[in-house]
This record gives sequence, structure tokens and C-alpha cells, in this order.
Amino acid sequence: MSAAEHDTIGDNAYRTIRNDIIFGQLRPSEKLRLENLRKRYNVSVTTLREILNRLTSDGLVVAEGQKGFEVASISDANLREVAELRLLVEGHAVTRSFAAGDLDWESQVVAAHHKLKRLEARMIAGDASARDDWKRADWGFHHALIMACGSETLMELHEQLFDKYLRYQILTLAFRGENAASEHADLLQAAFDRDSEKAKEILARHILGGVEFIISSRKTTQAEEAAREPGPNAL
Repeated sequence: MSAAEHDTIGDNAYRTIRNDIIFGQLRPSEKLRLENLRKRYNVSVTTLREILNRLTSDGLVVAEGQKGFEVASISDANLREVAELRLLVEGHAVTRSFAAGDLDWESQVVAAHHKLKRLEARMIAGDASARDDWKRADWGFHHALIMACGSETLMELHEQLFDKYLRYQILTLAFRGENAASEHADLLQAAFDRDSEKAKEILARHILGGVEFIISSRKTTQAEEAAREPGPNAL
């Protein structure tokens, strides 16, 4: 196998495993046993070690020394930290993007919002099968808003933080319905108006409101699971 072929296989497997962590196929704190991963993703153990080290740098996997690797755990404190960092980065990127964006950029923002709006309507109507497409469209819209920022480093950092935030949304099936849809529409209008200060105000409501919704959803789920567990006197 050539070096180029190895890189392609490794990159494809990296993206697949990364998505499986973000979208919950690999659960928080799950042990990542190399032999199981080798069979599941059809790549060599050497390639897997490289991938898991990359994912450790991304903050999605934790290396446990001689014990191997496991999926990073989740916590309310970590979610709040991720959200605050995302807000700082996305707000800065929006300011730069709104200042530099041209008509082509504006057209991409409109197209991204149109797709998101359609999928949000399906989610609001109760179509849970639209979940993964909705979240990809959500990413697409927020990504489009900052595309004209002129900094690849800023966009890469935003993507890493967005994915960490997205992981919490997926794990809790968190969707704020009309509130989120309305905030996205307001962000679109702010982009038209090139009003970055307004956009940052909306982003604060959007992201931090999402945090509280996710935490509330997690608590509800945990309470429901505890209620289903048999008590100490159960037969």
C-alpha cells in the first residue's frame, strides 16, 4: 500500500470514528478496544492508534496510559465550558465574516438556511428521522455564517467546538423547536443587515439557551431511568 493510499484510508476511518463519537454510536466513557475497532472499521491496529491519538488531541477520546483508550466522558461543567468557548470563537468569526462577506457569501448563507428551515419544520412536526440531517444542516448554516471570516485556523477551531457541543445535543436528543428556528431566522436577518453585534446577541441566547435545555433534558432522562430501575425490595 502506498503512503497516499494509507493516508486516504486513515483519514476516512478517522472521519467515520469521529462521527460515530459525535452522533453517539460510540458512547461516553466507552472502552475503545483495538481488536474490536479493527474489525468494525476494517483498518490496521497501527492506523487505529494514529486515529485515536488524533481524536485525543480533538478532546473526543481519552488515553489511559497502559489501559488503552476510551471515549471522552460528558458533564454539565464541560458542556458549559465548550459553549462559552464556542460563543467567543463564533462571535469573533461572525464579526469578521459579516464585514468581509460579499453577494456570493450571502447566497450561500441563504441556501444553508433554506435547507435548515425545511428540516426544522420536519422536526417540529415530530419527524425524528430527520434528526441527523437536521444537525448537519444546523452545522451547515452556522458554518456558512462565518465562511467569509478569512481565517482557516478560526474555522477549524469553530468546527472542533461545534462538534463537541453537537455531541451533547445528539446524546440528549435536544431540539428546542420553534425557539431555535426563530433564532436561526434572526441570525439570517442579521447577516443581511451585516449587524454583527445583533448576531452576537442572538448567538448568546441560542447557544446558552441550548445549554440549559440540554442540561434539563439530561436530568429528565436520568430521573426517568432511575424510576425504571427496580427498587431494593423488588423480586
